[in-house]
Amino acid sequence: MTFNPANLPAAKRARSAFTLVECLAAMMFLIIVVPVALQGLHIASTAGEMAQRKMTAARIGTKVLNELKVTGQLQNSSQSGVVQERGLTYRWSVKCQQWTGDTQSQMIQATMTVSYGIKGKSYDVHLATLLQPPNQL
Repeated sequence: MTFNPANLPAAKRARSAFTLVECLAAMMFLIIVVPVALQGLHIASTAGEMAQRKMTAARIGTKVLNELKVTGQLQNSSQSGVVQERGLTYRWSVKCQQWTGDTQSQMIQATMTVSYGIKGKSYDVHLATLLQPPNQL
């Protein structure tokens, strides 16, 4: 057995190439992984948008609830309205009813519901507070 340096580069080239099976396996891997990765990015994007809108809806609900409480309009049985923010519509409604958690206190529960839409689906944020009856203010 003799060492022939002339054949060495050809042997390296033959070993460094990809086979057809390896190329097909890599393509199958990409065919499976790319759609899953894109779906994951879509879900993450929707979740981020939902979290941002939910936070905005909670802030709007708190603001409207506080405004109605300060102006004395919160004692009315039900109210509703619309708030536009950054080109998005948030619908709110307030319902007041007797609080059933403690029958001795005669407190009123005001429940604020803020609705918003994301990609054709409607979502709600609910906020509630307790108020003293009008005769105790």
